Amino acid sequence: EELTKAYDEAMTVKGKPTMVIAKTVKGKGVSFIENQVDWHGKAPNDEEYKKAMAELEEAERRLG
Repeated sequence: EELTKAYDEAMTVKGKPTMVIAKTVKGKGVSFIENQVDWHGKAPNDEEYKKAMAELEEAERRLG
């Protein structure tokens, strides 16, 4: 919600650059990727992808 609000506000600014800074956690929700610097910009292999998606789907299920 906060990010959407910030983006909407930024879109109303005319005639000068704007930016939205989001303080995020790299790989949030994936046990073997979260906060791991060596994963930044790296693509998972097929097995890692399946495991990551299973973890994210489980988290989504828990959140409803």
